Amino acid sequence: MTDTIQVGSRVPDFTLETYDPRSGNFASFDLAAQRNAGRWTLLVFYPADFTFV
Repeated sequence: MTDTIQVGSRVPDFTLETYDPRSGNFASFDLAAQRNAGRWTLLVFYPADFTFV
């Protein structure tokens, strides 16, 4: 059985590549670094990105 993540639960740390269209530069987002800095992070997931649904 797999563990599920519930609203309000802590998710595993991750890092991902980001892009800022205003500056045209790439950067990275590190969840552990955000937590250590005392910043809140809101994760939103939705299905069917860029589809006609």
